[in-house]
Amino acid sequence: MKRYGLAWLLLVFFLAACSNDQNTQSLSTVTEMDWSEIEESAADTTVRLFMWGGDEGINQYIDEWAAPRMEEEYDITLERVPMDTVEILQKLQTEKQAGKTDGTIDLIWLNGENFKNAKENELLAGSFVDSLPNFNEYYETEDPAFQTDFGTSVDGMEAPWGKVQFVFLYDSAKMDRPPSSFEELKSWTADHPGKFTYPNADDFTGNAFLRHILYAEADSPASIYDQPLDEENIAGTAEQTWSYLNDIEPNLWRSGEHYPNSLTELDRLYSQGDVWMTMGYNEARAESLIEEGVFPETTRSFVMDPGSIGNTHFLSIPFNSTNYPGALAAINFMLSPEAQLAKLAPNYWGENTPISIDKLPEGMKEEFESIERGESVLSQQELEESFLPESEAAYVDWMKEQWFNEVVQN
Repeated sequence: MKRYGLAWLLLVFFLAACSNDQNTQSLSTVTEMDWSEIEESAADTTVRLFMWGGDEGINQYIDEWAAPRMEEEYDITLERVPMDTVEILQKLQTEKQAGKTDGTIDLIWLNGENFKNAKENELLAGSFVDSLPNFNEYYETEDPAFQTDFGTSVDGMEAPWGKVQFVFLYDSAKMDRPPSSFEELKSWTADHPGKFTYPNADDFTGNAFLRHILYAEADSPASIYDQPLDEENIAGTAEQTWSYLNDIEPNLWRSGEHYPNSLTELDRLYSQGDVWMTMGYNEARAESLIEEGVFPETTRSFVMDPGSIGNTHFLSIPFNSTNYPGALAAINFMLSPEAQLAKLAPNYWGENTPISIDKLPEGMKEEFESIERGESVLSQQELEESFLPESEAAYVDWMKEQWFNEVVQN
């Protein structure tokens, strides 16, 4: 009986392994099909897009603009499932360990450290971008911004969906002029105690705020973003960063005794007038919040020296999606000029686009160039002149740990 039991266990493991091979191979098989065959296979299917759901404008773009058009044009039901990206990867990791090949996730909004973790833990289906007609026709496929993600080689495993840049937002009715540097911000917090704070380092936005200070305290930002994390080499810069953060802490909202747990919490404080600034990736994100009456109409954006960190974010396919054709068709649609134009418009999402405007037909090019992004959005020239690349993903976890040790516990 023991021998039969062992044989049965071996058979189960063998079948699970085969199933995983077939699942991975099926993506490869699908990407080799003609695109018309892929779209035909995707028709009358559901694509489940798991993504961060903390921005109402983004959610409306998916639910009210993208999903109805995918249903009408491709007979694909796009189902948005809100979940933090870390939790998505934890779910995939659990399913992988359990040998679950029929997953419940078909698409993931992904970038940065989360992409690195997903790739290293083999949670993604594989390379697919070369099979996407819209990517090949309308994007600079060899753009370095599409080849690496926070220093991790993409290897065709995720497709560029959007491009964002970090900005600060302020109420111009309460502030004549925002700070132009982090030193000016320190002085401003001393003059206006309790009117500024930032999310904690576990939050994506809060972590980025802290990396801006690291860039500012370095001899040059390039000495951070051009180099892999080496704690010994950046020890002096790190010490200056913690010193700056500890200096401003007594003048923060609630005297720094509580940091907002999320950007949503910080936005709420700003909308209530408790603080006079908020922040975040996406240089145009205030427009929809102003229109909805969440943010005051006098909200404007600004960046500070030495610049504004920006990045590309992507769509990817998990290893155990049960609908590769649908996932590919959905991504190709999301990369289309029409979908990117709607995403650029301020009434929904308002974020910048990774598409190559020069590759668009003349009429579509004119539509992109005529978009008014809104009064709260900085000019394209100012954004481009202030742009700073992301550092490698290792800085994110390092910042979480060190901020807690050097600032929270200090």
